[in-house]
Amino acid sequence: MILVPLLIFPAIFIALPLFLQGEAAELSAYELTVEVQGELPEDLSSHLDGRNLIIIQTELLVNGTLSEPGGDAQRLNSDDSGDVIHAILRLLEIDSNASQSWNYAILSDSTDELSLEAKIRTLDAVLSWEADVINATLASNNLTHDEAFDPIHWDGDQDAADVASGGDLAAMGLAMFIPLVVAMWTTTAAIQPSIDLTAGERERGTMEALLCTPTTRSALLFGKWLAVATVACVSVLGQMAGLLFAINFLTGGGLEAPNISTTGVLLLLLSVILFAIFVVAIELAVAVRAHSVREAGSILGPMVLIFIGPTLFAQFVNLQGIEAWWFVLPVFNITLAMREALMGIYDPLHIFMWVSTSLAYAIGAILWASKQFNREDLVESLS
Repeated sequence: MILVPLLIFPAIFIALPLFLQGEAAELSAYELTVEVQGELPEDLSSHLDGRNLIIIQTELLVNGTLSEPGGDAQRLNSDDSGDVIHAILRLLEIDSNASQSWNYAILSDSTDELSLEAKIRTLDAVLSWEADVINATLASNNLTHDEAFDPIHWDGDQDAADVASGGDLAAMGLAMFIPLVVAMWTTTAAIQPSIDLTAGERERGTMEALLCTPTTRSALLFGKWLAVATVACVSVLGQMAGLLFAINFLTGGGLEAPNISTTGVLLLLLSVILFAIFVVAIELAVAVRAHSVREAGSILGPMVLIFIGPTLFAQFVNLQGIEAWWFVLPVFNITLAMREALMGIYDPLHIFMWVSTSLAYAIGAILWASKQFNREDLVESLS
């Protein structure tokens, strides 16, 4: 439960890109065959060179539009003729005021990886050729590319005009992501231990042994809650650490540290703790009502949406001029509190409202869990 959060984001954001790079390199090593139908201009031929393509030139025999495959549909990726054709480039020169003008179409099979790769390489060559034709046409009219296509342009560096620092932008990015991670992983990380320490012990018949000890039921419940809450909090912190490490690795160490004050960090930790108290108490209370581990899992699984749904919705609430009642709603208040802490917004009224309401919700959840734990029919084993 603790190691998985530390490994999941590095595995996704580091291992997966490296794997995809290897697959792309393997795909680019294939020598693919492209049939060019029609006249092949020399300047286009130069762009096709160096792309690991075998070019076969034939006549253009098309009555309709160039994009209609016709009989060529059966020839793609077929080795009946001895040589597999991965893509077909059709070219037809037309009259215009440009230095040269052509119609083209590339026939390919999007369900075949090699055919799709051949299309991508060919299209890239055609687009590069088009850029040269455009520049030649502009040069003949004493125009540059910027004069024709960018007559109104930004002067200087656009990033320099943004008064927000890299740390501020990093904090804003985290504010849009961290609350969702906290809500998702807190609820999911607490499910299994909540089930194991309640319905699991009841199913194994060990709950009565605990109840026979001199320890009070409130102390037992507190111990179970503390264990689950600790696992949930450590899992969330581990996942956040793994996420930041993965992002920093992908950016080559260029990720600027977010500008978060000590007050913001403390408020963020407080909100995470209060959220964990609330979630764990509810999940323990629900799990102890279940007659078996399977029943508890079937109930708690869908309950994750109860916490993740409001968190996802609250990500799009505008913090500028936000109404105070948002900080009273359960789950919404914690999510918005995390966002404000990461964004450096410290409104005393908002802080008082989400702290007090979160404490009230957490205490209410704990009392409800305690009420369930004191019911004999819910703690005794089925046997």
